[in-house]
Amino acid sequence: MSVLERSTEAADIGALLDQVRGYLPADRVGLIADAYEFAEASHQGQMRRTGDPYITHPIEVTKLVAGLELDQSSLIAALLHDVQEDCGVANEEIAERFGKDAAQLVEGLTKLDSLPLRVGEDEGSGEQAQNLRKMLLAMAADVRVVLIKLCDRLHNMRTLHALSAEKQHSIARETMDVFAPLATRLGIWQIKWELEDLAFYYLESERYQEIANRLDVTRLARERYIEDVAVGLRNQLEDAQIEAEVTGRAKNIYSIHQKEQRYGREAKSFDQIYDLLALRILAKDVAGCYAALGVVHATWRPLPGQFDDYIASPKASMYQSLHTTVIGPGARPLEVQIRTHEMHQVAEYGVAAHWRYKGAGERSAEDEERIAWLRQLLEWQRELSGAEEFVESVKTDVFDDQVFVLSPKGDVLDLPAGATPLDFAYRIHTDLGHQTIGAKVNGKMAALNSTLQNGDVVEVMRSRSRSGPSRDWLSESLGYLQTSQGRQKVRQWFRKQRKAESVERGREMIERELRRLAFDLAEHQEEVLALFPGKKWNELLAAIGYGDISVESVTRKASGLLQRHQQPDENEDIPLARPSQPGSGPGLRALGAGRLETNLARCCNPVPGDSVRGYVTRSRGVTVHRADCHNVLNERERDRLIDVDWAGTDEQRYPANVQIEAWDRVGLLRDISTVVAAEDVNMVNVNTTKNGDGTVSVLATLETSGLSQISRLLTRIETIRGVRSCARKSS
Repeated sequence: MSVLERSTEAADIGALLDQVRGYLPADRVGLIADAYEFAEASHQGQMRRTGDPYITHPIEVTKLVAGLELDQSSLIAALLHDVQEDCGVANEEIAERFGKDAAQLVEGLTKLDSLPLRVGEDEGSGEQAQNLRKMLLAMAADVRVVLIKLCDRLHNMRTLHALSAEKQHSIARETMDVFAPLATRLGIWQIKWELEDLAFYYLESERYQEIANRLDVTRLARERYIEDVAVGLRNQLEDAQIEAEVTGRAKNIYSIHQKEQRYGREAKSFDQIYDLLALRILAKDVAGCYAALGVVHATWRPLPGQFDDYIASPKASMYQSLHTTVIGPGARPLEVQIRTHEMHQVAEYGVAAHWRYKGAGERSAEDEERIAWLRQLLEWQRELSGAEEFVESVKTDVFDDQVFVLSPKGDVLDLPAGATPLDFAYRIHTDLGHQTIGAKVNGKMAALNSTLQNGDVVEVMRSRSRSGPSRDWLSESLGYLQTSQGRQKVRQWFRKQRKAESVERGREMIERELRRLAFDLAEHQEEVLALFPGKKWNELLAAIGYGDISVESVTRKASGLLQRHQQPDENEDIPLARPSQPGSGPGLRALGAGRLETNLARCCNPVPGDSVRGYVTRSRGVTVHRADCHNVLNERERDRLIDVDWAGTDEQRYPANVQIEAWDRVGLLRDISTVVAAEDVNMVNVNTTKNGDGTVSVLATLETSGLSQISRLLTRIETIRGVRSCARKSS
């Protein structure tokens, strides 16, 4: 039965108490029954949007909490989590009746319940950032608060159908952005999968139904296949005298959607998603896991590159298992997971598996260590200057997947996926990061912006004379630092430098970037400043200078200004530009002009991200120019100029002219071509002109996806040895 077919059953306190008696001592159950009676009396007369009595909600939430086998205080808090806000019950009364511990949990839940949270498109909002900060710090103080909150969110998602479409979308977006990643980081896969599927249904219902229907069509055949394979594998394990359980494993709809998207980019089909067909083996001990792996690989041929050992290298969420994919009977890919029963408990319940009821004061140091990453939140929030920086840290360093790398001494450090050797250096020590001049990965020299993989051994090379970091390390395009922790350390260093230097450096950086993108900053300085409310011009330049605001973010925000403010002059007639490609202009839309053919002008070569204007020709539809093109600025027939915009993304490539000034040397064009090819950009034309002073001018026509790629490419070309400048040219 799918998650959407589940409905809230009638409140049954008897069933809940029976569930609790399964793991709590009998003398602890009475107070939970008292908490139910108190909650029922407090919510008397209140109804949910579903039409059910309100008490059904706290009971269903408490059942989910009991499924995690949390302690007595957690169960009481789950039953009472809404009485303080919805019924006006004082926290002091809860403490008097049910104990201080339960009252503190209820208070924490009440504070979190009123916080709208988002890590997605609203991340720049100061209020949203503060809310997420409060939630995560509450979690660091007592993880049970968020475990109960996850159960509360899950039941609310199960009954989301009763709300308006707007509310459904907003809550589903919040669930996908915050609560599902939290469940992932805490390792509670049972809750994670259901939250993802429910949120996915309300965010992309048609896609959800499409996948669900395809799974239904093949369900019987898949179940029959898995059962036959499981029987055969059980026999093989028995013959090898390995004690283990073998079961089939279901894949949730959202994870299939994610994998199908990735496979689509690799031109693979739905039938090639390996873990649609999956087995799980639960062995007696670790030795049994590896022995079972040997039997699996002896029975079926393993697929190269499809084996992961999370027993030797557990995930940050404490998850441990062996993963392998083999070619099963009928030449069908089959994923197999192998782990012990204890590992399975951790996989299903995550941190909750180590927060089970043990009695007051009996949590071990080992249990605390398992959630050490939460304690880091408290340390980071002391170092970071604002809530937005804290949210950036959470997004990259908490919610992202992890990789595990080793120091030369064998110490293991966990870093977010995509981290670099420079991130590694800053994770070890701030001064080591500042003085880094190079790195070795697995004994070989590696670029500081290379991506680290699981198991890499990283050795940092430091300079004794160097006193600080490079500003290039903050460039998004160059990719030296992927963790917010590393970026914050660099920003803090530059904040300590003299402000005048930062202002001048920021001015130089922004003027150079906008100039090479053919953007007139002097004419639109006030409009650019208006994009950053509350900042004066020198403050904005200083923020750019010491890296708090990236040049790339300024250019992205400023790219739409010309379209809104440019006023053409009445001079000479505009020449009819030849289109850069025939057809209807993919990705372009003429506003208020009906369905007209659009073509790109070769005189200025506009690309996505540029501000553009359209010129209605006499026979060729609409020719699209950059808003600052001289032909547009000098047009006298203003009524033939119309507004156009970029109507979403497409796979179209757009020509852009780039001029490079460099010292002439052997291999210059080869190095430029290498950088261009690394960006997946096609160089369709190149002309070189030798100057009399030992320099050379290179004019290249590149086919790019838009302004962001051009900006990134110009930054990379400027790092080539001997290049003096690199800028975009109109023609």
